[in-house]
Amino acid sequence: MSAISSPSQTISTGGAQAVSPAGSLEIDASCRGPVLFLFLSALGWLLIGSLLGLIASLKFHAPNLLAECSALTYGRVHPAHLNALIYGFAAQAGLGVLLWITAHLSRVRLAMTPAILTGTILWNCAVTLGILGIFYGESTGYEWLEMPRYASATLFFGYLLIALGAMVTLHLRTDRQFYISQWFILGALFWFPWIYSTASLTLVAHPARGVLQTAIDSWYINNLSTIWFGFIGIATIFYFVPKISQRPLHSHYLGVFTFFALALFGSWGNIPAATPLPSWMPALSTMGALMTIAPILGVGMNVFGTICGDKSALRENRRFKFFIFATSIYIVTGLANAVTSLASVSRITNFTWFTPGITMLFLYGFFAMTMFGAMFYIVPRLVQAEFSKPGMICGQFAIAGLGVIIYSVLLAIGGVVQGFALNDSTKAFPDVTQSTLLFLRGSTLGELLMILANLMILLSVVSLLVSVGRKVATTAFATSVKNVEVIW
Repeated sequence: MSAISSPSQTISTGGAQAVSPAGSLEIDASCRGPVLFLFLSALGWLLIGSLLGLIASLKFHAPNLLAECSALTYGRVHPAHLNALIYGFAAQAGLGVLLWITAHLSRVRLAMTPAILTGTILWNCAVTLGILGIFYGESTGYEWLEMPRYASATLFFGYLLIALGAMVTLHLRTDRQFYISQWFILGALFWFPWIYSTASLTLVAHPARGVLQTAIDSWYINNLSTIWFGFIGIATIFYFVPKISQRPLHSHYLGVFTFFALALFGSWGNIPAATPLPSWMPALSTMGALMTIAPILGVGMNVFGTICGDKSALRENRRFKFFIFATSIYIVTGLANAVTSLASVSRITNFTWFTPGITMLFLYGFFAMTMFGAMFYIVPRLVQAEFSKPGMICGQFAIAGLGVIIYSVLLAIGGVVQGFALNDSTKAFPDVTQSTLLFLRGSTLGELLMILANLMILLSVVSLLVSVGRKVATTAFATSVKNVEVIW
């Protein structure tokens, strides 16, 4: 099984119509509009979300910063930052990469592009409405589900249109054999509407009572991060690592095991042991988190087993660094989540800065870095042109990687210090808060580096599109002038 070779013959789709395999150029042409729209929207929201995160972070340096404006208080800026990062950037970047990989693995043109474009417009309208609603004070109060009901409904229908295009493309595939990335993509396509509709109905439309709300919110956050983002990220890594290294994936069966193990156990975690719920729920959550250790290590074995040996070709490819870095961070964050699910460890790390630090390490260090590597690979193929400054790719990788490590490591250390202090009955709470300020302020440096990296990738993509657009316009103008001269 290979993700690289192309079938040469026409293959029946199983129905009445037979579909011929499309060439890479033809597939890229069909993906150009929807995928570029998703990528540009994602990078725009990434920059907006980063700036909102910086404002939230600066409030730990200067508590009175923008305090006169109620819309810019920490309680509104912080959820707006997270929603811009999750639904504005991560989700759209993931969907863009998912559509491109689906079309190439299926070896057919991307289907239903008007529906995908409409869904992308609806998605961006929903994120805009949702974040404005948060600023206006209409947040639902549920973590990662803060957007008001009207925005959630629009977001959901936008997703259905985009996913419909991916499903039809997958159905029309010419190669009936499923590559492992397609397993993860198919799982991700069905997982989001299930968890988002369930959480929205039981928390926003018809709220459950009491502490059950906490359990549902934790379940949703864990499924969105571990399963949905995890599936899309792993599908991307399992596609690009063999493609760039020009070697088959180390073990297809290990990939299948990873898929089923994560699907079975990955959605149970994220309920801390000290949560005021029936004791069987945190215990089940801990068991689920520990059971994910095997598939997480399986991802590492598959990736590093694929690239072991001669790495000369890999060093020459600038995009490859993103996928190796992301895989390493995926393993680190997965093991950290498993260890902190234990009651003895959770007693120290729960309700501290440790959790936001690990969450950002997963979202940015794993998922965003995977998407950056994929974008640097896909965009030049969509527009049939290379970046004018290839060194910018290495620079963006170094700055982004350094930024997220500084940010996450300082918050993680600060969280552990905070946790021990909170468990010390001799320390007053204001003293505990004061002890974490040094780590919080240090993490702002990492945030600044990430903003710089986000600006670099946005400028790289925009400058490439402007350059291509200028060449097309020049060629069209020269052709029109030549035609006029021929007529006269």
